[in-house]
Amino acid sequence: MVELGLTHHSIYSMKIAIIGAGFTGLSAAYELVKQGYDVTVFEKDPQPGGLAIGYQEKEWQWSLERHYHHWFTNDSFILGLAKEIHHTVIIKRPKTNIFVDNEVFPFDSPKDILLFPKLSVADRLRMAVVGGLLRYDPFWQPLEKINASTFLPATMGKNAYQMIWEPLFKNKFGSFANDISLAWFWARLTKRTFSLAYPEGGFAHFANHLADVIKQKGGKILFNATIEEVTSNEQVKITYSLDNKKKTEKFDKAVFTLPSVLFLKTAPQLPDAYRKKFGKRNGLGATNLVLRLKKPFFKNNTYWLSVCDPTSPIMAVVEHTNFMDKKNYNNESLVYLGNYMPADSKKFAMDKEEVLKLYDPFLKKLNPDYKKSLISYQLFKAPFAQPIIPTNYSKMIPAMQTPLKNVILANMEQVYPWDRGTNYAVELGAKAAREIEKL
Repeated sequence: MVELGLTHHSIYSMKIAIIGAGFTGLSAAYELVKQGYDVTVFEKDPQPGGLAIGYQEKEWQWSLERHYHHWFTNDSFILGLAKEIHHTVIIKRPKTNIFVDNEVFPFDSPKDILLFPKLSVADRLRMAVVGGLLRYDPFWQPLEKINASTFLPATMGKNAYQMIWEPLFKNKFGSFANDISLAWFWARLTKRTFSLAYPEGGFAHFANHLADVIKQKGGKILFNATIEEVTSNEQVKITYSLDNKKKTEKFDKAVFTLPSVLFLKTAPQLPDAYRKKFGKRNGLGATNLVLRLKKPFFKNNTYWLSVCDPTSPIMAVVEHTNFMDKKNYNNESLVYLGNYMPADSKKFAMDKEEVLKLYDPFLKKLNPDYKKSLISYQLFKAPFAQPIIPTNYSKMIPAMQTPLKNVILANMEQVYPWDRGTNYAVELGAKAAREIEKL
């Protein structure tokens, strides 16, 4: 881990509350308990992990995330944390493809782009050059003023944009597709590595390992604890529900790691100007339909398939067991069918049978016989999963220091210019721990 430079206090009994046991909350708690603070983490779910929360079928040796996750090999914060707590990390180079014009093409190297047969040589070269210039541009700040949907067709060419990037933007961001900042696109290109990393046992196993370390160092984690209210005068008062009982505890300081909309909902003392500024943030929910199959879904060992088809009901098809060995999952093939959409939409409200019925015609284009090997399937939903990143987003980010005395806000809206992810959650948790020192 990166050295935080926290000050050792002579008074080690200072009580700090961490709201949320996702990786931001766990990281903040870990750094603070190392300094000797009295830390209590509140988590509404029965286990840690946040958006990386996992589940495990009785036949499996490893857990699986409800929503697909991996690390890039340059994710230094979380890889450093894994090393510090002695958690094994597996690194592999899986296969990434794209679906265009009802065909699947490799798309995980410059060579693949230059050989892509659906575009002219000139279009391929333009796309490769512009992509390369963006990827290795060290300065993202000027890019945030530029709209990606305007810049990309003008530089890469309309053919490449309309065939590949526009469908991806529309499938991910829906009605917000034309509002996205070029800085967001830059971050996606800059951070990508060909090899990927994954914690042994799954993200749930890793989150539980980190939680155990926090408890071993004296921290407390209350699961199934729903935050009802956060108020602050000289002390921070946390009201929460646990075991069907409402309880209240007082703390010296607190770190709130849940989405801003939940902060506004649970903190009645926040001033109207703050509510007005941060109360109408756009964001999307995520759904993942996870298929358990007796046989592989893809015949070519694809791990990640980006769907470049604006008519597709699915954004990405991710065969997890073409990345991690299926022996860890009873030799089953596990496939994510991922999507983003507004949490208040009719599509988000669908049950798993309705979703599979909607997806089935498209899935049969990829594998006409997939249902013959279907063991079961589950649908997972996350209402706060993807912030919308428009131009000049840096001016819209809520500060970590909040109007509430001794309360820090640290959530995925603040990891900009990077996209949400566990690596940035760990980095943000470390920053939150430093901010606590400044209060």
